[in-house]
Amino acid sequence: DNHHDEKVKGPISISSTVPLTHLNLPRVQAICRELRVSSTDFVFRCDPTEDELIDVIDGSRVYVPCVYLLNMVDKITIEELDVLDQLPDVIPISAAERWNFPDLVETIWQKLNMIRVYTKPKGQIPDLEQPMVLPADKRTVHDLCLRIHKSLAENFKYAWVWGRSVKFNPQRVGASHVLQDEDVVQIVKNV
Repeated sequence: DNHHDEKVKGPISISSTVPLTHLNLPRVQAICRELRVSSTDFVFRCDPTEDELIDVIDGSRVYVPCVYLLNMVDKITIEELDVLDQLPDVIPISAAERWNFPDLVETIWQKLNMIRVYTKPKGQIPDLEQPMVLPADKRTVHDLCLRIHKSLAENFKYAWVWGRSVKFNPQRVGASHVLQDEDVVQIVKNV
C-alpha cells in the first residue's frame, strides 16, 4: 500500500510507517533520477523493494493472483511431491492420469474471488450444470437479481436459499442476504 504524490517543485521526500530495510533516501533519489522524477513525496506503509518502488512510480503495472500448475507429477517420487505440496500457490497435477483436478478447480475459484450460485425455478430441480458466477464483493440476493435482469430486482419479493449461507434448508431471505459459494436460490417476485 505504497503511493507517491508528484509535486511541481521541491525535494524528493519519504515517510514510512514501517522500518525500511531495502531502501534509503539516497537510493530512492537515484531511482527517481533514472525515471526522470524530480520532485515527489513517497508514503510507505510496507517495506518495498526497488522493483516495488519502480512499480509505484510507473503506476502502470498491475499484479494479478496466479497459480503455478506443475504437470507430470506421476513421474516423481512421493518425497518430491511432499516438497512441492509445501510451496505456496502450487498445484501439482497429472493431466495424463487426471490427478488433482478437483483441487485445481477449487483453487482457481478461490484465486478468482468469485462464487457459483445455482438458480432453481419454482417446482423444478435446480440447474446444477450452469451456475451464475458472482464476484465475491457483489454476492447478495439483490446482486444476483440484477445479474439475471433489472426488472427482477425491481419486482423482488423474497427468495428461498439452500446452502451454507443459511441455517435451515430452505430458508426465506431478503434482498440483502449474502450468498455463499454453491448456494441454490429460488427467487419469488411481486405479481
